[in-house]
Amino acid sequence: MFTKQVTDSKTYQWFNERLDVDAISDDITSKYVPPHVNIFYCLGGITLVCFLIQFATGFAMTFYYKPTVTEALASVQYIMTEVSFGWLIRSIHRWSASMMVLMMILHTFRVYLTGGFKNPRELTWVTGVIMAVITVSFGVTGYSLPWDQIGYWAVKIVSGVPEAIPVVGPLIVELMRGSASVGQSTLTRFYSLHTFVLPWLIAVFMLLHFLMIRKQGISGPL
Repeated sequence: MFTKQVTDSKTYQWFNERLDVDAISDDITSKYVPPHVNIFYCLGGITLVCFLIQFATGFAMTFYYKPTVTEALASVQYIMTEVSFGWLIRSIHRWSASMMVLMMILHTFRVYLTGGFKNPRELTWVTGVIMAVITVSFGVTGYSLPWDQIGYWAVKIVSGVPEAIPVVGPLIVELMRGSASVGQSTLTRFYSLHTFVLPWLIAVFMLLHFLMIRKQGISGPL
């Protein structure tokens, strides 16, 4: 009854004339779901939900976080102690980050063990692997943002790893740090990556990933 009232409303009809909403809804509701699909096939969707939580809570914290080496830690402490529900928002952000990584790993194992990476879904697998790398990059860049002792030394160690690469190693290190040593330029780059570059990248690959799943359907059992 409620659905009929909505579809018969003038507002719905106005949008339907311009966007063909009926065709879109019919395509979504008529999509076949294989009978073997169970909770383990929902791990990718749970990863997406974790990302959305990350995006919302991270965006909320940008109103108070100050990406400078002198004020970063103090601003995080301010969020935790002074901002209304700031402690809750940051705690959710941290826990959902861990949950996102865990769900991503479980989803990857599920796809691999059920052969979901095989023909014709190779490109879907590739985009998934790229998103896994981006997810780990979120963790690396976000870990440094409080700029406490743990964050500082984590950045110093991670950014120093490429130095072992012959010829181009030192150039990569300087590119990551923004200078020869870890400092303000390093924090600025990691903050830009964490809040702007990586979210856009993962959004693009998520779109490609979901479009290919939509086109090819859910993979069958072994």
